[in-house]
Amino acid sequence: MTAKSRAQSVSPQAKRLQSSSIVIDTHDDTTQRLLDPNFDLTARHSDGNIDVPRMREGGLSAIFFSIWIPGKTLGPQAVKQALDQIDAVRETVRKHPDELILATTADDVRAAKKANKIAALMGVEGGHMMGNDLSVLRSFAVLGVRYMTLTHMENTEWADSSTAKPEHNGLSDFGKQVVLEMNRLGIIVDISHVSDKTFADVLGTSKAPVFASHSSCRSICNAARNMTDDMIRQLAAKGGVVQINYHVGFLSQEFRDYEAAHPEVEKEIEAEVARRCGDKEACKLTAGDHIVREMMEASKLPKVDWTKIVEHLDHAVQIAGVDHVGLGSDFDGAVMPVGMDDVTHLPQITDALLKKGYSEADIRKILGENTLRVLSEVERVSRDLNK
Repeated sequence: MTAKSRAQSVSPQAKRLQSSSIVIDTHDDTTQRLLDPNFDLTARHSDGNIDVPRMREGGLSAIFFSIWIPGKTLGPQAVKQALDQIDAVRETVRKHPDELILATTADDVRAAKKANKIAALMGVEGGHMMGNDLSVLRSFAVLGVRYMTLTHMENTEWADSSTAKPEHNGLSDFGKQVVLEMNRLGIIVDISHVSDKTFADVLGTSKAPVFASHSSCRSICNAARNMTDDMIRQLAAKGGVVQINYHVGFLSQEFRDYEAAHPEVEKEIEAEVARRCGDKEACKLTAGDHIVREMMEASKLPKVDWTKIVEHLDHAVQIAGVDHVGLGSDFDGAVMPVGMDDVTHLPQITDALLKKGYSEADIRKILGENTLRVLSEVERVSRDLNK
């Protein structure tokens, strides 16, 4: 692993703004590490992207822990593994009450900030984990899950993914029932990973704003996981937010083109991950990041700079308006660009936006207030539907 790059210097104004704002990251795969009984989230680690000391250093106020298992794992086993991860998050909070608060509402997040604690929220990344059973979805809600990504890399039995051959022409009738039940339960509908047709069906079905927890701009980087300008506009018109993903393959067209032209590189990376990690799933999530970054530093892959994140943020703002853009890093589950080694580098984004002429009020929206607005509105719709 290469030595971590030093954080870029940021202005005193950026530091002050970062520390005083509510800063929310809507997608982190650190949950996989919580399954390891030897991993302590409250200790500073030399690997991975997230732990409490580094969150505090980077000014992160609230984190959505992603509940994730591969899309090919289905049925009771998928439900069981999801519940195990939910339990791991809840147990981590229980064991560290001085540092963390389990948050399920916008008010909880604000209360955590006032108490100088980090708000821990949960999002299920893939509707396959509810096992085609709305009662499981209701259990997720009771346990604190506040968003669900409808698909992951594979189609579910009721929704098409952006990275699989369409089977349902978007959402099936049952898929629409899932969306409406999520509205009633106060669970945000997350359209990251879904096909364009599924996205359209969600907007036509949901009674509440929806968001993309970790997607970037397709007009800059043509990845199916990213959103077109029209999709971003439509999401904004529904009151939603696109949370920009930091993964190099979603930020840089040059990187994607190189990968496509050199398929042997992916095989080399996979072989090295297997050599370093064996069958340890949590290791695989962070090892890929390290290996690709080593290859970028050695000029074996195009180098993607952290400023690409700012480029995507700024583009989304130009398309949708500043009220509809946020941060969804994919820390601990993706390959970070050079200069965004971990969560301690977050203030660089704030500093870059200030230098672009963004007002402090608008930056606060991007850092977290937009996400809180969606969460509050989803809560309001839920209350109305349960009257």
